[in-house]
Amino acid sequence: MNATFFTIQVLLALLLAPLLAGVINRVKAKFAGRHGKPLLQLYYDIAKLLRKGEVISETTTWVFTAGPVLSLATALLALTLLPLGGCASPFSFRGDFILFAYLLGLGRFATVLAALDTGSPFEGMGASREAVFGALGEPVLFLAFLALISTASSLGIRADVSLSTLFDGFSTEALMKGRPELLLLIFVMGIILLVENCRIPVDDPNTHLELTMIHEVMILDHSGPNLAFILYGAAIKFWIFAALLAGLIIPEMPLWAQSVCSLAVVFLTAALTGVIESVMARLRMPIVPALIGLAGCVAAFVLILTLVR
Repeated sequence: MNATFFTIQVLLALLLAPLLAGVINRVKAKFAGRHGKPLLQLYYDIAKLLRKGEVISETTTWVFTAGPVLSLATALLALTLLPLGGCASPFSFRGDFILFAYLLGLGRFATVLAALDTGSPFEGMGASREAVFGALGEPVLFLAFLALISTASSLGIRADVSLSTLFDGFSTEALMKGRPELLLLIFVMGIILLVENCRIPVDDPNTHLELTMIHEVMILDHSGPNLAFILYGAAIKFWIFAALLAGLIIPEMPLWAQSVCSLAVVFLTAALTGVIESVMARLRMPIVPALIGLAGCVAAFVLILTLVR
């Protein structure tokens, strides 16, 4: 029964993930007083790209074509480790959060290598920025995990340490036992979501200005099915981090209710991302590490509080 319900949740994530981009774009359009793109625009774009051919530079190697496939594959594998809709992953195991983090890191590494394989200094610039911000964001993610693990250990709420126990109503249970500092992790995970998905104020996915591009510049040479894989993988990645936020916020409840609430929080996260991108400007490049550092300091502060209790 657990495996069946989890499979349904994974299928819902695979089906609905591109819809999140539509929600973000419609929210931004409403703030700007425009009608905006259709909610299903990303579905149309992916379907169109899958039917098209692709142009591949003679200077590239197999690394260029393997990058999008590997980045999509790692995102899908990371998705299967999450507790979705209140249902623990059947693939969960002790310490799986380490595999989760490095699956996402491997996907980023594949994208960076594909960009460097073109030999373009323009794409190399974006790859360098992506690598730097990824290296800064990864310790913050682990600090958030460690804060949850420390809380679980001190309270004895969970016997094992995995994503399916740490992000399945655990934080709400800990809050009721006198751990309000865990509320700060919502801010930390929100910053990580923006950094990992290259959203404003870290990066603007709609920009085409040479001095401000990060993720978009790395995929300029991709076309056809490979570009479709990249766009779909990015949608899955956004769903992953939104699902982690949902796991921090939603308490344990009946499975069907927790599933509905989880879906609601995922789409609410997309809507809030649209609001953030509507009311904020993109930060200057030297300030982005300071924002990531702030999230890291908050996560470290939460960890210290959990250790001294």
